[in-house]
Amino acid sequence: MTVLDEIVAGVREDLARREAEVDLAGLRARLADVDPPRDPMPALRAAGSSVIAEVKRRSPSKGHLADIPDPVALASAYAAGGAAAISVLTEERRFGGSLADLVAVRAAVDVPLLRKDFVVTEYQVVEARAAGADLVLLIVAALDDPTLHRLHDLARELGLTVLVEVHDEAETERAVTLGAELVGVNARNLKTLAVDPGAFGRLAPLLPADRVLVAESGIGGVADVRGYVEQGARAVLVGETLVRDGDPEGAVRAMTGITPSQPFPQPTVEVTP
Repeated sequence: MTVLDEIVAGVREDLARREAEVDLAGLRARLADVDPPRDPMPALRAAGSSVIAEVKRRSPSKGHLADIPDPVALASAYAAGGAAAISVLTEERRFGGSLADLVAVRAAVDVPLLRKDFVVTEYQVVEARAAGADLVLLIVAALDDPTLHRLHDLARELGLTVLVEVHDEAETERAVTLGAELVGVNARNLKTLAVDPGAFGRLAPLLPADRVLVAESGIGGVADVRGYVEQGARAVLVGETLVRDGDPEGAVRAMTGITPSQPFPQPTVEVTP
Protein backbone atom coordinates (compact mmCIF):
# COMPACT_ATOMS: atom_id res chain seq x y z
CA MET A 1 0.00 0.00 0.00
CA THR A 2 1.37 3.42 -0.96
CA VAL A 3 1.37 6.52 1.23
CA LEU A 4 -1.43 7.91 -0.93
CA ASP A 5 -3.48 4.73 -0.45
CA GLU A 6 -3.07 5.02 3.34
CA ILE A 7 -4.13 8.67 3.32
CA VAL A 8 -7.20 7.98 1.19
CA ALA A 9 -8.22 5.05 3.43
CA GLY A 10 -8.17 7.39 6.44
CA VAL A 11 -10.07 10.06 4.51
CA ARG A 12 -12.81 7.56 3.68
CA GLU A 13 -13.15 6.55 7.33
CA ASP A 14 -13.51 10.16 8.46
CA LEU A 15 -15.90 10.84 5.59
CA ALA A 16 -18.17 7.97 6.64
CA ARG A 17 -18.68 9.63 10.02
CA ARG A 18 -19.66 12.93 8.43
CA GLU A 19 -22.03 11.21 6.00
CA ALA A 20 -23.72 9.50 8.94
CA GLU A 21 -24.41 12.92 10.45
CA VAL A 22 -25.55 14.71 7.27
CA ASP A 23 -26.54 12.83 4.13
CA LEU A 24 -25.91 14.10 0.60
CA ALA A 25 -29.43 15.49 0.24
CA GLY A 26 -29.04 17.46 3.45
CA LEU A 27 -25.68 18.75 2.32
CA ARG A 28 -27.11 19.89 -1.02
CA ALA A 29 -29.85 21.75 0.82
CA ARG A 30 -27.16 23.90 2.46
CA LEU A 31 -26.00 25.19 -0.92
CA ALA A 32 -28.94 27.61 -1.03
CA ASP A 33 -27.36 29.59 1.82
CA VAL A 34 -23.86 29.83 0.32
CA ASP A 35 -22.66 32.89 -1.58
CA PRO A 36 -21.91 32.35 -5.29
CA PRO A 37 -18.42 30.99 -5.94
CA ARG A 38 -15.62 33.46 -6.62
CA ASP A 39 -13.70 33.02 -9.88
CA PRO A 40 -9.92 32.84 -9.35
CA MET A 41 -9.01 32.53 -13.01
CA PRO A 42 -8.72 36.25 -13.92
CA ALA A 43 -6.14 36.72 -11.17
CA LEU A 44 -4.33 33.50 -12.09
CA ARG A 45 -4.18 34.52 -15.76
CA ALA A 46 -3.01 38.07 -15.02
CA ALA A 47 0.50 39.18 -15.88
CA GLY A 48 3.12 38.11 -13.37
CA SER A 49 3.19 35.24 -10.92
CA SER A 50 0.28 34.54 -8.59
CA VAL A 51 0.39 32.84 -5.23
CA ILE A 52 -2.01 30.26 -3.85
CA ALA A 53 -1.08 30.57 -0.18
CA GLU A 54 -1.75 27.61 2.07
CA VAL A 55 -3.01 27.21 5.63
CA LYS A 56 -1.11 24.06 6.52
CA ARG A 57 -0.21 22.76 9.99
CA ARG A 58 1.67 19.58 9.10
CA SER A 59 2.35 17.09 6.33
CA PRO A 60 3.24 13.38 6.00
CA SER A 61 6.67 14.26 4.60
CA LYS A 62 7.72 17.05 7.00
CA GLY A 63 5.63 16.38 10.09
CA HIS A 64 4.75 19.39 12.25
CA LEU A 65 5.11 22.71 10.42
CA ALA A 66 3.25 25.30 12.50
CA ASP A 67 0.59 25.41 15.22
CA ILE A 68 -1.67 27.96 13.44
CA PRO A 69 -4.06 28.49 16.38
CA ASP A 70 -5.79 31.21 14.35
CA PRO A 71 -6.14 30.25 10.66
CA VAL A 72 -8.16 33.43 10.07
CA ALA A 73 -5.23 35.64 11.07
CA LEU A 74 -2.90 33.75 8.74
CA ALA A 75 -5.38 33.83 5.86
CA SER A 76 -5.95 37.55 6.40
CA ALA A 77 -2.19 38.13 6.15
CA TYR A 78 -2.13 36.17 2.89
CA ALA A 79 -4.99 38.25 1.52
CA ALA A 80 -3.26 41.48 2.53
CA GLY A 81 -0.13 40.29 0.72
CA GLY A 82 -2.07 39.85 -2.52
CA ALA A 83 -2.66 36.10 -2.63
CA ALA A 84 -4.71 35.15 -5.71
CA ALA A 85 -6.27 32.32 -3.73
CA ILE A 86 -5.93 30.72 -0.32
CA SER A 87 -5.65 26.97 0.10
CA VAL A 88 -7.06 25.55 3.31
CA LEU A 89 -6.08 21.99 4.27
CA THR A 90 -9.15 20.14 5.52
CA GLU A 91 -7.66 16.63 5.85
CA GLU A 92 -7.49 15.80 9.55
CA ARG A 93 -5.19 12.83 10.17
CA ARG A 94 -2.03 13.69 8.26
CA PHE A 95 -2.37 17.46 7.83
CA GLY A 96 -4.17 18.59 10.99
CA GLY A 97 -6.83 20.50 9.06
CA SER A 98 -10.61 20.63 9.22
CA LEU A 99 -13.66 21.94 7.45
CA ALA A 100 -14.06 24.29 10.41
CA ASP A 101 -10.85 26.03 9.30
CA LEU A 102 -12.32 26.52 5.84
CA VAL A 103 -15.61 27.87 7.18
CA ALA A 104 -13.81 30.29 9.49
CA VAL A 105 -11.51 31.59 6.76
CA ARG A 106 -14.45 31.95 4.37
CA ALA A 107 -16.23 34.20 6.83
CA ALA A 108 -13.18 36.46 7.13
CA VAL A 109 -11.73 36.96 3.63
CA ASP A 110 -13.06 37.61 0.13
CA VAL A 111 -10.18 35.87 -1.66
CA PRO A 112 -11.13 32.67 -3.55
CA LEU A 113 -10.62 29.59 -1.35
CA LEU A 114 -9.34 26.17 -2.37
CA ARG A 115 -10.44 23.16 -0.38
CA LYS A 116 -7.20 21.17 -0.22
CA ASP A 117 -8.00 17.56 0.54
CA PHE A 118 -8.05 14.08 -0.96
CA VAL A 119 -11.37 14.29 -2.74
CA VAL A 120 -12.56 10.90 -3.93
CA THR A 121 -16.38 11.12 -3.72
CA GLU A 122 -19.19 13.36 -4.89
CA TYR A 123 -20.09 14.05 -1.26
CA GLN A 124 -16.75 15.81 -0.71
CA VAL A 125 -17.26 18.03 -3.75
CA VAL A 126 -20.68 19.17 -2.51
CA GLU A 127 -19.23 19.47 0.99
CA ALA A 128 -16.53 21.82 -0.31
CA ARG A 129 -19.06 24.14 -1.92
CA ALA A 130 -21.35 24.02 1.12
CA ALA A 131 -18.40 25.12 3.29
CA GLY A 132 -17.76 28.10 1.01
CA ALA A 133 -14.95 26.82 -1.18
CA ASP A 134 -14.50 28.33 -4.63
CA LEU A 135 -11.97 25.77 -5.86
CA VAL A 136 -11.54 22.07 -5.23
CA LEU A 137 -8.49 19.86 -5.70
CA LEU A 138 -8.69 16.65 -7.72
CA ILE A 139 -5.53 14.53 -7.54
CA VAL A 140 -5.26 12.41 -10.67
CA ALA A 141 -3.15 9.76 -8.91
CA ALA A 142 -5.99 9.14 -6.43
CA LEU A 143 -8.77 8.69 -8.99
CA ASP A 144 -9.60 6.33 -11.83
CA ASP A 145 -10.76 7.97 -15.05
CA PRO A 146 -14.54 7.54 -14.63
CA THR A 147 -14.37 9.01 -11.10
CA LEU A 148 -12.06 11.84 -12.19
CA HIS A 149 -14.46 12.86 -14.97
CA ARG A 150 -17.54 12.51 -12.77
CA LEU A 151 -16.11 14.63 -9.97
CA HIS A 152 -14.76 17.22 -12.41
CA ASP A 153 -18.17 17.53 -14.07
CA LEU A 154 -19.95 17.85 -10.73
CA ALA A 155 -17.54 20.51 -9.50
CA ARG A 156 -18.06 22.56 -12.65
CA GLU A 157 -21.84 22.12 -12.32
CA LEU A 158 -21.59 23.63 -8.83
CA GLY A 159 -19.53 26.55 -10.13
CA LEU A 160 -16.28 25.37 -8.57
CA THR A 161 -12.94 25.90 -10.28
CA VAL A 162 -11.00 22.64 -10.35
CA LEU A 163 -7.28 22.40 -9.67
CA VAL A 164 -6.27 19.12 -11.30
CA GLU A 165 -3.01 17.81 -9.84
CA VAL A 166 -0.50 15.67 -11.76
CA HIS A 167 3.03 14.44 -11.10
CA ASP A 168 4.01 12.36 -14.14
CA GLU A 169 3.49 12.06 -17.89
CA ALA A 170 0.58 9.60 -17.77
CA GLU A 171 -1.33 11.76 -15.31
CA THR A 172 -0.64 14.85 -17.42
CA GLU A 173 -2.12 13.13 -20.45
CA ARG A 174 -5.22 12.29 -18.43
CA ALA A 175 -5.55 15.93 -17.32
CA VAL A 176 -5.33 17.12 -20.92
CA THR A 177 -7.99 14.61 -22.00
CA LEU A 178 -10.18 15.79 -19.12
CA GLY A 179 -9.97 19.35 -20.43
CA ALA A 180 -8.57 20.68 -17.15
CA GLU A 181 -8.13 24.45 -17.31
CA LEU A 182 -6.07 24.76 -14.11
CA VAL A 183 -3.33 22.16 -13.73
CA GLY A 184 -1.02 21.78 -10.74
CA VAL A 185 2.27 19.98 -11.24
CA ASN A 186 3.31 18.53 -7.90
CA ALA A 187 7.03 17.86 -7.56
CA ARG A 188 6.22 15.51 -4.68
CA ASN A 189 5.07 12.00 -5.57
CA LEU A 190 2.28 11.35 -3.08
CA LYS A 191 2.71 7.60 -3.43
CA THR A 192 6.30 7.66 -2.17
CA LEU A 193 6.73 11.27 -0.87
CA ALA A 194 9.88 11.57 -3.02
CA VAL A 195 10.47 14.99 -4.62
CA ASP A 196 11.41 15.37 -8.28
CA PRO A 197 12.66 18.95 -8.81
CA GLY A 198 12.57 18.47 -12.57
CA ALA A 199 8.92 17.42 -12.74
CA PHE A 200 7.51 20.83 -13.66
CA GLY A 201 10.02 21.48 -16.43
CA ARG A 202 9.41 18.03 -17.88
CA LEU A 203 5.60 18.11 -17.76
CA ALA A 204 4.79 21.75 -18.57
CA PRO A 205 5.55 21.36 -22.32
CA LEU A 206 3.00 18.52 -22.50
CA LEU A 207 0.14 20.88 -21.61
CA PRO A 208 -1.62 23.17 -24.13
CA ALA A 209 -0.64 26.84 -24.00
CA ASP A 210 -4.12 27.92 -22.89
CA ARG A 211 -3.95 25.96 -19.63
CA VAL A 212 -2.95 27.74 -16.42
CA LEU A 213 -0.08 25.91 -14.73
CA VAL A 214 0.58 25.88 -11.01
CA ALA A 215 3.89 24.72 -9.54
CA GLU A 216 3.49 22.82 -6.27
CA SER A 217 5.90 21.62 -3.53
CA GLY A 218 9.47 22.53 -2.69
CA ILE A 219 9.09 26.29 -3.15
CA GLY A 220 11.44 27.91 -0.68
CA GLY A 221 11.38 31.52 -1.80
CA VAL A 222 11.46 34.07 -4.58
CA ALA A 223 14.27 32.36 -6.49
CA ASP A 224 12.23 29.16 -6.78
CA VAL A 225 9.17 31.10 -7.94
CA ARG A 226 11.25 32.86 -10.57
CA GLY A 227 12.59 29.54 -11.81
CA TYR A 228 9.12 28.08 -12.18
CA VAL A 229 7.82 31.21 -13.90
CA GLU A 230 10.59 30.86 -16.47
CA GLN A 231 9.36 27.33 -17.14
CA GLY A 232 5.77 28.44 -17.71
CA ALA A 233 4.14 28.56 -14.28
CA ARG A 234 1.45 31.19 -13.86
CA ALA A 235 1.08 30.47 -10.16
CA VAL A 236 2.76 28.72 -7.27
CA LEU A 237 1.08 26.90 -4.41
CA VAL A 238 3.12 27.51 -1.26
CA GLY A 239 2.51 26.14 2.22
CA GLU A 240 5.51 25.22 4.37
CA THR A 241 7.58 28.29 3.48
CA LEU A 242 4.74 30.68 4.28
CA VAL A 243 3.53 29.12 7.54
CA ARG A 244 7.11 29.17 8.86
CA ASP A 245 7.82 32.72 7.70
CA GLY A 246 7.58 35.43 10.33
CA ASP A 247 6.05 37.78 7.75
CA PRO A 248 3.61 35.77 5.61
CA GLU A 249 2.09 38.94 4.16
CA GLY A 250 5.48 40.17 2.98
CA ALA A 251 6.47 36.72 1.71
CA VAL A 252 3.35 36.46 -0.45
CA ARG A 253 3.90 39.96 -1.79
CA ALA A 254 7.52 39.15 -2.71
CA MET A 255 6.44 36.05 -4.66
CA THR A 256 3.71 37.90 -6.56
CA GLY A 257 4.09 39.66 -9.90
CA ILE A 258 7.28 37.96 -11.11
CA THR A 259 7.35 37.91 -14.90
CA PRO A 260 9.25 35.62 -17.27
CA SER A 261 12.12 36.91 -19.39
CA GLN A 262 10.14 35.79 -22.45
CA PRO A 263 6.36 36.25 -22.80
CA PHE A 264 4.18 33.25 -22.07
CA PRO A 265 3.24 31.38 -25.28
CA GLN A 266 -0.21 32.28 -26.51
CA PRO A 267 -2.71 29.66 -27.65
CA THR A 268 -3.20 29.36 -31.39
CA VAL A 269 -6.56 30.65 -32.53
CA GLU A 270 -7.95 29.02 -35.65
CA VAL A 271 -10.01 31.30 -37.86
CA THR A 272 -12.59 29.67 -40.08
CA PRO A 273 -12.81 31.33 -43.52
